Amino acid sequence: MMCRLFRVSRSAYYDYVRRRANYFDNSYHIKLIDIIFDIAESSHYTYGSRRIKKALNAIGYTVSRWRVRSLMKETGVQVRHRKKYRLTTNSNHKQPVFDNKLNRQFDVAGPNQVYVGDITYIWTQEGWLYLAIVIDLFSRKIVGWGMSSRMKARLVCDTLRMAIWQRRPQIGLIVHSDRGSQYASKEYRRLLKDNGFIGSMSRLGDCWDNAVAESFFGSLKQERVQWKSYQTRYEAQQDILQYISMFYNSYRLHSYLGYKSPNQYEAEAAKMIKVA
Repeated sequence: MMCRLFRVSRSAYYDYVRRRANYFDNSYHIKLIDIIFDIAESSHYTYGSRRIKKALNAIGYTVSRWRVRSLMKETGVQVRHRKKYRLTTNSNHKQPVFDNKLNRQFDVAGPNQVYVGDITYIWTQEGWLYLAIVIDLFSRKIVGWGMSSRMKARLVCDTLRMAIWQRRPQIGLIVHSDRGSQYASKEYRRLLKDNGFIGSMSRLGDCWDNAVAESFFGSLKQERVQWKSYQTRYEAQQDILQYISMFYNSYRLHSYLGYKSPNQYEAEAAKMIKVA
């Protein structure tokens, strides 16, 4: 009678009763706290309330973002904050550059259609370690990576070769980068030509033209590098490799992908194609 009077379905009423009982159930409350601790620790304390809520929802816990915030505050779980880093790109060279074919079109319909690449640096007690990456824009997956003590053309070429070996992209793939001398080198341009790829470069001094790669480097440094003190380049290489392959590609929830990991997003897309 009350449900009819207030125009609420019986199922909605009983769902409300169940959720309210769960909220005040001490064992359920403690279990949520334990799970939030596990999620925060596995993400190296990089997940905020939005991602923790999505992770809880994914494993069957229907909780609001407000409650997640409250539980995080109660348990002292805090998100690590990002430091600022300087750019490494050297565009002051006389080598030829590609036109901006990508033009900030970061939404891609399928895998292996557009890759973006970039270089960053990591400090160790042995000196700088340079990291180059290649990202598939469709899934934001890191499909190629390379690290070296020297920021030479060979670094970006080997990184792209790794992506080619892993993914076997077809002729016509667009490969976008900034105007750094490594990407303008004869070796790199020859690699693109030999594989039938289309080169693309950001406009001079415009980091937003390669925002996806810049965003990944920001996440890597915020979530892992800035909290480490690498004694050797080898130590940094192993830690970064673990971050890319074991965390970022496999488990990190990406807001652009509807809070799925790159691997999960690609797997679900492949299933959709088979069904169709």
